[in-house]
Amino acid sequence: MNLAIDLGNTFAKTGVFVDGKLQDLRKGLDYPTLLEYIDSIKPKHIVVSTVSYSEEQLKADLGKYDPDLILLQPNTLVPLVKLYDTPHTLGADRVAAAVGATVLFPQQNCVVIDLGTCNTYDLVDADANFHGGIISPGMKMRFKAMHTFTQRLPLIEPEGYPDLIGKSTAKAMQSGVINGLLAEINGFIEQYETLLTKINVILCGGDATFFANRIKSPNFVEPALVLIGLNRILEHNVEIKNASSPDKLTQS
Repeated sequence: MNLAIDLGNTFAKTGVFVDGKLQDLRKGLDYPTLLEYIDSIKPKHIVVSTVSYSEEQLKADLGKYDPDLILLQPNTLVPLVKLYDTPHTLGADRVAAAVGATVLFPQQNCVVIDLGTCNTYDLVDADANFHGGIISPGMKMRFKAMHTFTQRLPLIEPEGYPDLIGKSTAKAMQSGVINGLLAEINGFIEQYETLLTKINVILCGGDATFFANRIKSPNFVEPALVLIGLNRILEHNVEIKNASSPDKLTQS
């Protein structure tokens, strides 16, 4: 049993995998609840993606279950080639999501679109090369920015799909953010399709389902994409460790 953990500032999302298949998905676990959950299932292997907790704390809390706990960091071995100028700045969630895309669509071109606090668009080709991509403000960030950096614009929340032409300030803001994001998403996909043919469009993140039905290209929504990628990274490292173990070397 493998446990993949996407650990944020406040809550964690977890996935239990058996033979590469997601068996149990949990969201909204605070750290004490996460530790109780781990103690109840006692996984064999654990992989964690986080920017909120130190390696020392995680090893102290989780090492009794898996002494070889994997914390996804820039130097962690992954089944991707990072064609990125600054791999040390590459977010762990972007790497994990890209690996997840290769699990869902092996040996195929993919663009991974993560729609959350920030929106990221990352290109992975059929040879598992990570080319990098685009980072832009997410939907809620755009609403908040218009309110924060102006004197009179209100702070509003998204309300469905607005008309293109807003007949009030609030509706004009709705159109600017939501229709603007749709134009951005569709436009970036079209540009990616000029670089590689037959691209699978994979959406994840909190706003993925909100936009999925309005995207022109066929797309696949996978809320657990990061966890799927984390599990594959875990399997990759276990495979490497087993292949280089003394028993394996003796047998070969």
